[in-house]
Amino acid sequence: MISRGRSAGVLYIVSTPIGNLGDISPRAVEILKSVDLIASEDTRTCGRLLSHFDIETPQTSFHDHNEKSKAPKLVEVLSEGRSVALISEAGTPLISDPGFNLVKLAVDSGVNVVPVPGPSSLLAALVASGFPTDRFCFEGYPPRTESKLRRFFEALAAESRTMIFFESPHRVKKCMNTMLSVMGDRELLLARELTKKFEEKIRGRISEVAEAVKERTLKGEIVLVVRGCKDV
Repeated sequence: MISRGRSAGVLYIVSTPIGNLGDISPRAVEILKSVDLIASEDTRTCGRLLSHFDIETPQTSFHDHNEKSKAPKLVEVLSEGRSVALISEAGTPLISDPGFNLVKLAVDSGVNVVPVPGPSSLLAALVASGFPTDRFCFEGYPPRTESKLRRFFEALAAESRTMIFFESPHRVKKCMNTMLSVMGDRELLLARELTKKFEEKIRGRISEVAEAVKERTLKGEIVLVVRGCKDV
């Protein structure tokens, strides 16, 4: 725990838009303007967001490759009484984005961690899916290799909750084909570029969605929402 003469600062976990800048909250803007430092996953991308809202707070890079070495330094900044806002490239930090090590170390050090809720692509896709939302699970990005991908879906084959996955455009077709082979022809929503100009939602059985995009070159961020096993 921190034991200093000066009170520790606050670590804010700030959600930012996943595409539509109008989705940022007034509170998020206010906090980003008022903190001493912003820890950004991508300083160039986040710089455009900050510029749009006339936020002049200095940034420091904080990403997957430097998180473990940078987290103690940021906690030291917090322990000196300064406040830090953590933002990812888009959406809610820590959700398949860096930040866990920083939050864990901050909590262990007695720093106040304050979430600033906002956009999240997984929740946006879930509530638009038409599938049950009372119980769901988020499984992040599926494995890349075929053998691990099959084992991944085999472990989820009996899952009765609605399942949510992130996937990249160049792997999503392989992902759906393996999912179909292992889990059967479930109902599926493929949500692409949510909140952006070219937002698209493709619904149907896994086989139908896979066929619909078979000859297409997909781009942008993709969320897959799959209905759980009804036999459980």
